[in-house]
Amino acid sequence: MNKLVILGSSRKDGDTKKIVDQLIGFSKWDLIDLNDYNIGHYDYEHKNLDDDYLSLMQGIIRNYDVLIFATPVYWYSMSGIMKVFFDRITDLLDVEKDLGRKLRGKSMAALSCSVGDNLGESFWLPFKETAKYLGMDYLGSLHTLAGKVEIENLKNFIETINENSNKEL
Repeated sequence: MNKLVILGSSRKDGDTKKIVDQLIGFSKWDLIDLNDYNIGHYDYEHKNLDDDYLSLMQGIIRNYDVLIFATPVYWYSMSGIMKVFFDRITDLLDVEKDLGRKLRGKSMAALSCSVGDNLGESFWLPFKETAKYLGMDYLGSLHTLAGKVEIENLKNFIETINENSNKEL
């Protein structure tokens, strides 16, 4: 199964990117950085359909079975750029329904990074519930600490994703 890490951080060289680089190094999964795309906020009138979102999602849905969302923790939540990406999923339910339906049966996981070890389970709720709503399997999550060596945790996360996503075959 093809796996993709979707990085949503305000900094291209921040702590979350450093963790993602380690994850990619161990897993050899593909990576996209949301900063490389022009993705507008959700618009009820769909005036932003000419930005990069729909074409990006077409490529993701066509080429990947497992999506791993990587975000720093900003004010007890996912980053703003990741939230915008998640909000735009609505376009796949309103405008591009056939494309949105292709998310069914795919899998999702999430990775976070922050300076504190006080992340509660409620942080993962948007990821879990979005997966459930879209008919995707939620494979799990990992919270990492900035500046901490996370090799074993990352390897366990990779193993969990690989094992759980391969059950689908």
